[in-house]
Amino acid sequence: MKERITTNSRKWLSVLAAVLLYYIVHEGAHLIVALCYGVFDRVNFMGIGVQIATYSERMSDMQTAVFCAVGSIASLIAAYVLVWAAKFINKSGSKILKAMGYYTTIALLVLDPLYLTVLYRFVGGGDMNGIVLFGVPEVAVEVIFGVICVLNIFIIIKYIYPVYKKAFSGSEEK
Repeated sequence: MKERITTNSRKWLSVLAAVLLYYIVHEGAHLIVALCYGVFDRVNFMGIGVQIATYSERMSDMQTAVFCAVGSIASLIAAYVLVWAAKFINKSGSKILKAMGYYTTIALLVLDPLYLTVLYRFVGGGDMNGIVLFGVPEVAVEVIFGVICVLNIFIIIKYIYPVYKKAFSGSEEK
């Protein structure tokens, strides 16, 4: 019974860490760009979300496009680094590190592609509003990130899940 509680606690702590790490990577990239452009205003905490507010009137369309795109780019780069590092993470003796690696990799692989394919419509556009300033049609961005989402889900099913399942096999209560 005690092991089951520890396992569940580890899972929930790892999910929370994944969400926090996602925000650090995604919004951190926005923050760095805003600071570089000299347009940072504040950090907005909205429910379970975080947003970097800028003085958007001081940015050109291209700067706005870069600001909006960089969060998703940073998230995907971090995701692919974690995919590459999965075997190294799983050599760790730490179950919490393994669980955090697993959930964080999934979050970084899926959240932005899913957001830029479907979810952005429900939150006023967000990053999509700026990304289209590159001159790429919204539907093209949706298709590109839809393909990335499908490929990333394939990576999760065919690589991430089996690697982490193997790392936890024999050490977890089934």
